[in-house]
This record gives sequence, C-alpha cells and structure tokens, in this order.
Amino acid sequence: MRQFDQVLPGGHANTTLTLSFDRRARSRQRVALDDGSEALLVLPRGTVLRGGDVLASAHGGTVRICAAPEPVSTAASDDPATLLRGAYHLGNRHIAVQVGPGWLRYLHDHVLDDMLRGLGLEVGFGELPFEPEAGAYGSAGSHSHEHGAGHSHG
Repeated sequence: MRQFDQVLPGGHANTTLTLSFDRRARSRQRVALDDGSEALLVLPRGTVLRGGDVLASAHGGTVRICAAPEPVSTAASDDPATLLRGAYHLGNRHIAVQVGPGWLRYLHDHVLDDMLRGLGLEVGFGELPFEPEAGAYGSAGSHSHEHGAGHSHG
C-alpha cells in the first residue's frame, strides 16, 4: 500500500484524493484514492490539507487533494458591521469559518443558521467545498498548528 508522507508546494499529480474538511484535518489515516486504490496518509501531526495540495510518497507517487462538497451554510450581508457581528458570534463559539467578500461559510448547523438570521444576516444552504480560515496560530499557507514558545494559555 502506498504511503504519502510529504506535502509539496504544488505541481503535477498522478491521481486525486477527495476528502471532507474533517478528513483533511487528520494527519494519519487510511484512504481510498479517487482511482479506487488504497493508500496511507502519514503526515506531520497538525497538518491540515487544502484543496490543491499535492502529497508525495517516498516511492515516487503523487496525489492532488480535492476538497469534497459538503453541507454548508453561507451567511451574507451587505452591511460590514452585521457581517462582523456574525463573525464574532461564530468565533466566540469556536466554529471553523470560511470568509469571503460579504459572506461567512461554516459546516451546516440549523441552530447557527437561526442565530445569524436573528443578527440580520441572510443564510443559505449548499453542498460546496469547505476551506475555513487557518486560525490564529496558523497562516493561510501553513499546514500545521504550532504554538510559539512565548505565550501561555493560563
């Protein structure tokens, strides 16, 4: 069974692997590639794969990661203050959020939908790839979550 253990900055891939965001956030797992063959992902702990990433095997194979469509809600507003208020309340609940111009996207949850509607946002449902923000300790190009040595959580 092929084992992929390296994330490349891009390039050509021999095949593809389509995964939900939850699966793209797991660093060690057995997967079925889109061509039907099985493989192992053995990546550094904390690795979060993004659609378009390319993984490499020590034995020469490559695979491109595709973000699977999944049930998401998209909350939108033309008013920046309303949109920021929605982002604040989602962040306060530690919800993974994808941010776009005039909208916020999160994994579908009818309770969150109702909350955001109550704040004045328009909320819609769809089956779309989900690419949330990396978070406070990562950057958009980062594939891992590392705490700096100079802070504490206490």
